[in-house]
Amino acid sequence: MRPIRSALLLALLLTVGHARAQSIAGDWHGTLAPGQVNLPMSLHVTAAGDGYTATLDSPNQGAFGIPMTTFTLEGGTVVFTFVQAGVRYEGTFDGETIDGTFTQGGQPLPLKFGRAAVPTEAGPEWATALLEKTEVMIPMRDGVKLFTSIYTPKDKSKSYPILINRTPYNSEPGGPERFSGKIGAFRHMLEDGYILVLQDVRGRYMSEGTFENIRPQVVNPRGPQDIDESTDTYDTIEWLVNNVKGNNGRVGVLGISYPGFYSTTALPNAHPALKAVSPQAPVTNWFLGDDWHHNGAFFQLDAFSFYVSNGVPRPEPTRESPPPFQWPMQDNYRFFLELGTIPNIVKTYLQGIEFWPEIIAHPNYDDFWKRRDPRPHLVNVKPAVLTVGGWFDAEDLWGPLAVYRAIEAQNAPSTSNRLLMGPWFHGQWAGGNAPNMGNVHWFRNTSADYKAMEKAFFDQYLKDGPADGLAEATVFDTGANRWDSFETWPPADVTETSLYLRQNGNLSWTAPRATTGFVEYVSDPAKPVPYTEDVHLFRTVEYMSDDQRFASRRPDVAVFETGDLTEALTLTGPIAADLWISTTGTDADFVVKLIDVFPDTLSAAYPRNEKGVPMQGYQMLVRGEVMRGRFRNSFEKPEPFEPGKPTRVRFSIPDVHHTFKPGHRIMVQVQHSWFPLVDRNPQTFVNIYEAKPEDFVKATQRIYFEADRPSRLVVHRRAH
Repeated sequence: MRPIRSALLLALLLTVGHARAQSIAGDWHGTLAPGQVNLPMSLHVTAAGDGYTATLDSPNQGAFGIPMTTFTLEGGTVVFTFVQAGVRYEGTFDGETIDGTFTQGGQPLPLKFGRAAVPTEAGPEWATALLEKTEVMIPMRDGVKLFTSIYTPKDKSKSYPILINRTPYNSEPGGPERFSGKIGAFRHMLEDGYILVLQDVRGRYMSEGTFENIRPQVVNPRGPQDIDESTDTYDTIEWLVNNVKGNNGRVGVLGISYPGFYSTTALPNAHPALKAVSPQAPVTNWFLGDDWHHNGAFFQLDAFSFYVSNGVPRPEPTRESPPPFQWPMQDNYRFFLELGTIPNIVKTYLQGIEFWPEIIAHPNYDDFWKRRDPRPHLVNVKPAVLTVGGWFDAEDLWGPLAVYRAIEAQNAPSTSNRLLMGPWFHGQWAGGNAPNMGNVHWFRNTSADYKAMEKAFFDQYLKDGPADGLAEATVFDTGANRWDSFETWPPADVTETSLYLRQNGNLSWTAPRATTGFVEYVSDPAKPVPYTEDVHLFRTVEYMSDDQRFASRRPDVAVFETGDLTEALTLTGPIAADLWISTTGTDADFVVKLIDVFPDTLSAAYPRNEKGVPMQGYQMLVRGEVMRGRFRNSFEKPEPFEPGKPTRVRFSIPDVHHTFKPGHRIMVQVQHSWFPLVDRNPQTFVNIYEAKPEDFVKATQRIYFEADRPSRLVVHRRAH
């Protein structure tokens, strides 16, 4: 808002602004035109106290009621944002229209809203010309019926394989006459002849029954009432192959994130018609490494943001999503710091929210969490499997690596089990464009690469297409910017070695020889280290490759760095942090980050980013992970630290495949908070879910680098 230099002008603007504010509430309609496509958009504005809230519809994409992160009207200027999708709109309101620019991903497009409704189509033109849609209720063995939509080709001269995507995320919000926006992710398959099936899982949206988060597998079913996600998938396939005309009797299952979990659970006792399955970023273990916990540390920002709306009970089948949570501020660091303890968060905002009580009731790795891990059941796998993940997936990087390894370890060598890991954030591969991850660029559209590989996989097993050409492991090198193929994962040509933390902030391949040596600093829960530099509300996807210079300048972050590399160095495979530490507290978190430091001489031609972050000297986060220290010896039986006693803390860090180029440096950072991504450790040994404000104390942390107490990062180095 421009500065006002006249009291009279200020009063006039306030008067006009108030008059306009009275008339902006209600429905507004316009058309967005990206490329050759016209997308009708509807904006619904509601007065809320002294301000407004707004939702956005994109009917042709099957998207309704998208809650805007912010909506403001000041001096005739309308601004609204949807942070999660990188959307920002700014326009001028004249009482009858809102005329401005819609920007997403750096691409500005004109968008003018008026009061008159804009005609909408049933779905995208390519889809309505190619497909017809039906909605059915498919009975399960226990009598519960699951809501399912079926998109079949209009060309009836051929038979087609079936692709199934099972989801808890509202498969058909637009109603029976509209195509779901979810079909866009499958366009590369549908245009070549596939039947697509979308299904609300048991107890979600339009399906009957009771929903259970990450429903445990039934080990010894005694009758039709003993159901799980495997039986629901089996029964769905049985109905489809017998009732959908024109199918060729072959079925594939795929899905991302939670639908990735449902893809994994299609594998145990699979239906004979199920020939190919692709779990993508599959939720696998919610305590050890996916979503809500990493090595026992609670990822409060994601858990709160998800369950505050997705945990709202559904009393009966509906196409309506729960109302969005109204955040009281746009700064998540301040929001959670001011709320303080987990009990206060629950008391203030989470009464009646489903699954949150279960999280709180199970602070350790007990049978509640173990029963929800599908890996023990991935035996006698018959369908071909392509597990997909993103190296920068903030939610489910752990899952795909764990699923691949479990199938590999528990099945015959003849089992078709392959891994595909790309340079992506959560689900980015399914979008249309993936040339970069935040500020870091790959100089190619890796999403297009992926779609060709995915289609080749399903074509081979569902259409008798040519061999897909995929190796055992197809992985992207996030430093060399290329795809590599390996016959095993990790590759056979890697050597385990160690990067040692040394005196004066050095990082070396040589173990320390000194009998004494440590770095010491104070960790204060009242001033936690932020997980990223900028102020924002929703957890960013880019933090997984963000610049870490802000953290390296803090006194409570220990920094270790090599000199300039004289030749390329590739780290490939799993990592382990192996630290010798002491603390004056009785508990502590340990966040370890592997960083690629770009040279100050990096070419000025490197692509600029939207925030203008200089890439010369950029400290790219390659991998970061946290360990809740109490679980250092056992996730089932936590133990306090003895204050001042040197103690070994070793934990796993997810795999990498990254080349550090000549002139770059390798950096390791160690810190004790990652806020508000991870909840604050009070640094006293209490049940953190019941912690009181007085439990949170400062602690002096030491990291040792001595001959008999070497702190190191165990890595796997690949020869060049």
